[in-house]
Amino acid sequence: MQIEEMVRAVQEKLGVDVDGRAGPQTWGAIYKRIVDRGSPLDAALSETQDRANTRSEKVISTLHPLVQPYARALYFKARSHGLVINIISGSRSYAEQDALYAQGRTRPGNVVTNARGGYSNHNFGIAFDVGLFERNQYLGESPMYKAVGALGEELGLEWGGNWRTIVDQPHFQLRPEWASGLTERQMLAGLRERVAMGIDAFA
Repeated sequence: MQIEEMVRAVQEKLGVDVDGRAGPQTWGAIYKRIVDRGSPLDAALSETQDRANTRSEKVISTLHPLVQPYARALYFKARSHGLVINIISGSRSYAEQDALYAQGRTRPGNVVTNARGGYSNHNFGIAFDVGLFERNQYLGESPMYKAVGALGEELGLEWGGNWRTIVDQPHFQLRPEWASGLTERQMLAGLRERVAMGIDAFA
């Protein structure tokens, strides 16, 4: 059975729009069904053995519980299209982000980010980066990232390849509903405020 067929079957069972694409509505319904049953999202996925490889799962485990199934869905969807990806970067603390920001500035290495601690979506568990691989070799640059980007957007993820200022093709993120219509800067300010108040990023 193809992934699209499985998604359609799940959508029919959940009573949501049936289009074969596991977007926010579908994942929201899945999450609500699992929460209503009192079962953690991760447990339900592990029961169906719908897990990425060990390397990717280690990174996925750092993400917000609502974002984890999206990362897994992209992992499998890409591979179903012949694109071998791994999830290579997930959540980072403010301190880890500051250390990354210092690289190429006050520390050795190349500049890899323009975001200080608290100014990256990776600091809030809503973003992750993928890496393309061919014959076990990591591809830092490849036109195939555009294909992965299209698949991520089909799932309801925002893709860094569409950014106008700093294009980041390996980057994907899930925007909370409260941030719909906000600029990236406004959303990050809201996320920092939620962290300070101990409020969930998707609340």
